[in-house]
Amino acid sequence: MFGLGSDPVRDGLVASLNRPGGNVTGATFFSNLLSAKRLDLFRRLIPKDNIVALLLNPKNANVELEKHQTQEAAGPLNLQIVLLHAGNEDEINEALGSLRQLGATALIVSGDAIFNDRRAQIAEFAMRYRIPTSCAFRDEAVAGCLMSYGANVSVTFRQAGDYVGRILKGGKPCRFACPATDQIRASH
Repeated sequence: MFGLGSDPVRDGLVASLNRPGGNVTGATFFSNLLSAKRLDLFRRLIPKDNIVALLLNPKNANVELEKHQTQEAAGPLNLQIVLLHAGNEDEINEALGSLRQLGATALIVSGDAIFNDRRAQIAEFAMRYRIPTSCAFRDEAVAGCLMSYGANVSVTFRQAGDYVGRILKGGKPCRFACPATDQIRASH
């Protein structure tokens, strides 16, 4: 059973999303795979900003993929991306402190548990210095970031809990890994 923010196929947890196979199931919110879309939406809100900082946790397994996707998406939008790395509270303070020195006028926060946990710290900084900030999770926008774009984490984990309940009642993990696929199979 898993609940994660990355691609379970790429991570080798399942064979495919519609036929995971084996004895594993779970839920994902693909938070790190939405960076290009998040950047596009953010650009529509902040059309005059040209240097955008991307806050990443270097310990996150998806950091290279997210960095690459964001930088690739920035080119056609005429944006320059500066990278900020932080993996704990002190490093977040240091990274945010360097944001203005780097000339960044906007901030995108990677979809990472440490940043969601420190959302009040990040939002407070963004509001104090009037830095438009885009985050991955709704909780971060509620805390004060300008916007968020991503899956509803509560719903995703609720779905994962539902899967655990089914397994504990004797269900096979691959039977319900993709409810939409089950409905398609049932209709044939």
